[in-house]
Amino acid sequence: MNRLAVKRWWYIMPIVFITYSMAYLDRANFSFASAAGINEDLGITKGMASLLGALFFLGYFFFQIPGAIYAERRSVRKLIFWCLILWGGCATLTGVVSDIPSLMGIRFTLGVVEAAVMPAMLIYISNWFTRAERSRANTFLILGNPVTVLWMSVVSGYLIHAYGWREMFIIEGLPAVLWAFCWWVLVKDKPSQVGWLSPSEKEALQAQLEKEQIGIKPVRNYAEAFRSRNVVLLCMQYFAWSIGVYGFVLWLPSILRNASNIGMIEAGWLSAVPYLAATICMILVSWASDKMQNRKLFVWPLLLIGALAFLGSYAVGANHFWVSYTLLVIAGAAMYAPYGPFFAIIPEMLPKNVAGGAMALINSMGALGSFFGAWFVGYLNGATGSPAASYVFMASALLVAVWLTLIVKPSRVEDGVQTQAA
Repeated sequence: MNRLAVKRWWYIMPIVFITYSMAYLDRANFSFASAAGINEDLGITKGMASLLGALFFLGYFFFQIPGAIYAERRSVRKLIFWCLILWGGCATLTGVVSDIPSLMGIRFTLGVVEAAVMPAMLIYISNWFTRAERSRANTFLILGNPVTVLWMSVVSGYLIHAYGWREMFIIEGLPAVLWAFCWWVLVKDKPSQVGWLSPSEKEALQAQLEKEQIGIKPVRNYAEAFRSRNVVLLCMQYFAWSIGVYGFVLWLPSILRNASNIGMIEAGWLSAVPYLAATICMILVSWASDKMQNRKLFVWPLLLIGALAFLGSYAVGANHFWVSYTLLVIAGAAMYAPYGPFFAIIPEMLPKNVAGGAMALINSMGALGSFFGAWFVGYLNGATGSPAASYVFMASALLVAVWLTLIVKPSRVEDGVQTQAA
C-alpha cells in the first residue's frame, strides 16, 4: 500500500487543490473590490455592501445537499466540470456590472454554482483515500482556501492598482473556465475507472475502504442521518465557526486599510500573512491528527486560540496597530488549522451511503454561518466605524464552536468495532 499511497497523492491531490483554489479565488476577491472602490462606483451604501458581501453564501446554502446527492449517486466529474464553467463565467461578469441588482444576481448565482464543490470534493476524496490518510487529504483540498487568498491578496492588490476592480474580476474569472477542460480530461470518479493503477492496486484500495465500512453502524437514509445527535451538533458547530472565518476573510482588507490608511498594495501584502501562517498550521495539524487518530483534539483548542486572539485584538485597541495585526494573524491561522481533522470526523461516524449528504448538510449550515458572519461583521464595521465590536462578535462565535465541539462524541472504528470517542 505504500507505493499505491504515493501514486494516488501525486495524481489526485494537485488536481483537487487547483480546483478548490479556483472556487475560492472567485468568491474571496470581492473583499478587494470592496476595499478598492466598487461601493463608490456603483453607489452602494454601507448596509448594502455588507449584504452584497454575504449574498454569495445564501445561494451557497440552498444547493449544498442537491449537489452532494448528485455527486454521490452519479458523478463528481460531470458536476464539477459544469460548475467550473459557470462560476468562472459569473466571476468574470462581475467585472462588467453597472448596477446593484445585476451585482446581487451574480453574487447569488455564484453561490449556487459553487455550492456543490466542497461536498462533492469531500466525497471524491473518500472514494480514494483511507481513514488513516483522510485528514491530510482533506487538508490538501482545503489548503486551496488559504493558499489562494495568500497569493490572491498580493496579485489582486497589484491588479487593482494597475487596472481597477473591474479588470481584476475579469482576469481572475477566466482561469476557472479554462481549467474545466483540464479537469474533464484528468479526472475519473473512482479508482476502478483509471488506467494508472494496476488491478492489484485497485483491489487493495477497494478492500481497505470496504473494511473501514464494516465497523460503522448502518444508517438507512438521509433522514435518519440528519436527525442524529452528532450531525445536529456538528451543524451548529460549523455554523458558529464559519461566522468567525468569513467575517475575517471578507473584511480583513477593509479593516487593515481603515486602521492604518495604507494603499491597496500594502493591504494586499498584509492580508496575505495570516494565510501563510494558516497554510503551515493546517499541514502540521492534519499530519498530527492522522498520526494520533484523534480529531477533536485538533479542533477545539485551536478555535479557542482564535477566540482569545480576537479578544486580545479588541483589548489592545486601534492605537496599537502592529500588536492588533499580529493577533489577527494568530486568529486567522488558528481558525483555518482544524479543517482537515474536522471533515475527517463525518465519514468515520457515518456509512458511505449517507456520509456525503451529511457533509453537505454540515457545510450548508457553515454557509449560513458564513452569510451571517460576513453580513453582520460588515454591518458592525460600518455602524461603529471600528472593527472592535466585530472582534468581540467573532470571538463569541468561536467560543460557542469550542463548546459544541467538546460535546460531540464522534464514532471511532478500531479493529472492526465501533466505539465512542471521548
